Amino acid sequence: MELKQTTKIRVRFSEVDPLGIVWHGNYITYIEDGREAFGESHGISYLDVKAQGYSTPIIETNCKHRATLKYGDIATIETTFVNSPAAKLIFTYKIFNPEGKLACTGKTIQVFVADNGELSLTLPTFFETWKKRVGLLP
Repeated sequence: MELKQTTKIRVRFSEVDPLGIVWHGNYITYIEDGREAFGESHGISYLDVKAQGYSTPIIETNCKHRATLKYGDIATIETTFVNSPAAKLIFTYKIFNPEGKLACTGKTIQVFVADNGELSLTLPTFFETWKKRVGLLP
């Protein structure tokens, strides 16, 4: 079973370079937009995690550029949760331009850190419960 979320963003003027195309660093922001939409939609937002006494810092980010986005484009971000037995949040991303052409792919990995600063090496109880609720664990 795959959990996905699709969201749309409009490329703003402040996100493009003098050529009118999205500056490469802004794709990371679009990836974050997709991850936040996924969390809100599936009940595992940053605020949900924080309420359980954890933060989820990113330990790895990958972004591959395939085609350009331009000022005014409505881009589609497809965010997919990658199920893993590890105490990690792993997401993959596909960003499409208005014509449906793949503009960017990406991946992020986050870990669970308790409010006391301790890295969680096992699934936090609330995360295990969430995985059961959404059908990723028996």
